[in-house]
Order: sequence, then C-alpha cells, then structure tokens
Amino acid sequence: MGVLASQNIEQLIKDKSLIGSPEILPAQLQPASLDLRLGTVAYRVRASFLAGEGNTVANRLAEFEMHRIDLTEGAVLEKGAVYVVPLMEALDLPAGITAVANAKSSTGRLDLLTRTITDGGVEFDRIAAGYSGPLYAEICPRSFSVLVRPGQRLNQIRFRDAKPSVLSDIELKQLHAEDPIVDGPAHIDSGLGFSVDLKPTATGLVGYRAKPHTGVIDLDKIAHYPPTDYWEPIYTTDERIILDPGAFYILVSREAVTIPPDCAAEMAPYLAMVGEFRVHYAGFFDPGFGHANAGGQGSRGVLEVRCHEAPFVLEHGQVVGRLVYERMADVPDQLYGTGIASNYQGQGLKLSKHFKTP
Repeated sequence: MGVLASQNIEQLIKDKSLIGSPEILPAQLQPASLDLRLGTVAYRVRASFLAGEGNTVANRLAEFEMHRIDLTEGAVLEKGAVYVVPLMEALDLPAGITAVANAKSSTGRLDLLTRTITDGGVEFDRIAAGYSGPLYAEICPRSFSVLVRPGQRLNQIRFRDAKPSVLSDIELKQLHAEDPIVDGPAHIDSGLGFSVDLKPTATGLVGYRAKPHTGVIDLDKIAHYPPTDYWEPIYTTDERIILDPGAFYILVSREAVTIPPDCAAEMAPYLAMVGEFRVHYAGFFDPGFGHANAGGQGSRGVLEVRCHEAPFVLEHGQVVGRLVYERMADVPDQLYGTGIASNYQGQGLKLSKHFKTP
C-alpha cells in the first residue's frame, strides 16, 4: 500500500498496464514517478476543457480545435494560447491502482501550465483506478513562448494503491522526531507547512520576476539562456516585497526540507484566505529529496508565485504552502540525487535548468 516505487512502475510496464509508443525509456523512470513524453502533434484549441463522463478527448478536440501543429521538426507554442498534445504513453491500469500527474519542476519554473487530461476525465491530473486509454497534455505557456519537440518531458505521473497512504499529522510528527523532515521547528497542520524566505542575502536578492516581453525558450537547451534576458531580479532590504497583479515570481522557502527514502511528497496549495496570491503547486518531491543519504543535507523548495487581482505585501516567514507526505509501497532502487540526473538536489533560490547560473 502506498506510492509505487520505480521498480513497481517497471512491473506495470512489463504487465502492459503502462504502455509506450515508442517503448518507454529507462531515463523516464524517476524514484516515484514516470516522465511522460510529448507526441508528434499539438492541437491549438479555443479553450481549456475536460472530456467529461462518457466523452473522449478526441471528440472534444473536434469541437474546440482551431488548427494542428506538426511538432516533428520543432514548433513554437505561443504565450497565452492553449494546446492539447497526445502523449506517447497510455494506460491500462489494474482495478486497485490510481494515478496522479503533475508538471515537472523545470516546467513549473517556466510558468508553463501543463496538466494531464484523459477520456471521461472530470478532473485535471487525476486518473481513476482501472482507467484504460490514452493520455494528453494540456499546455498553456503563461510567461514565455517555448519551442517543443516530440519526446520532450513536461509532466510526470505517479501511481498509488487506491487506499489512502497520506501520513496523518500525528504520523508526520513522529516521523520528524525520528528523522527530521525540516531544519528547525516543524509546522505541521494537514501536512508540513513552509514559509517564504525574504531575508536579504549579501546582494539583497530574494527572487525573480518574469519579464513580460521576451524571446522564445528552446526546451532542449540547458544552461543556455542569460537570466537577465527573461527575469528581473527582486531585491529587498526590509524583508518584504509587493506582488504585482498578474506577475509571476520565483521565490524560495525559508525551510530546508527532507523527504525520507520511504516517503514521497506533493506540494499542495495553501488556503486562499491568506492573501491575494497563489503558490503554484506543480511538482512532486521524490524519495531522497534533501536527504543526507542521497547527498541532500536539506533542500529548500522553490516557490512559483502568481499574484491575483490586487497588489499584495508578502513578508518574510509568511506561510505560503504545505507538503503532503505519503508512504511508499517500497523504497525505490535509486533515490533522488543518487546516480540519476537530479537537477535540484541541495537547491536554494534557483531558476529552471534552461538558464545559466547567475
């Protein structure tokens, strides 16, 4: 019972419960999830949609499609538009296995809204036990236009036993007592609460704000782009900043968190009543993230923040989100950061991997 580890996902592939065309690559496997690949065509649609009960995504595309884009040689998905891309993976899940999808960390840090939709689906990113059918990615670039190609991996999928495996607050407190999950006091209330770090560094830098008019980002280019071409650095001397409505920010948590090898975690939204902003909750936290046994020694969470209708004062130490911990069905064969290409182990304030280190 719990979140399936990489070796369990490999078994799903062998059992044909998880199908790839072409075949799924070993590099797609993460400790507690599988990266999903873009197919060869993107459909520009009039609006975001869910298939709904009894409907297929293909039928809804016939209603909302504006035009099709061949991705074979690469194509630009434009800022502000909505696209649906069939993925190379499909599912034929057993009756006792559910799935949940989420954007990868680098995708979220580009403000690239990416959600998974399915035939008969009534929720984004949530896949019912026993689902059999194709998978699609809905993609909406919100800050930057991006160049994409088939096979690129913007989102990922996690599988779990249909029975709940979320740690209760009592269990989370016990875990923290045995193997600390955060440096300093643990604020546990329906998960591990975390706050924003706006304490100025030696340079005063506390974050970045996306520039409104920039060039295209080629998602295959790593450590390529100068940050100043796309981001405005945010400085403060009084441990607070004012968020502008509609603007997108990269900030960092005050706490360094740890995910033990036998747990996984997911960033969840905080109560809307705390302010006029939203912390984007794209991203799974894999077993071993920030853990000493995987070379982490605690890693801070990068916060993808978007302000709503009114300017809002965000202050150092303000609680902005929470991590929900779950038990793993098995300890993964490889942990995050150990022998795999983990870009954000031991991170602090950090842009996506596409940008040069400032």
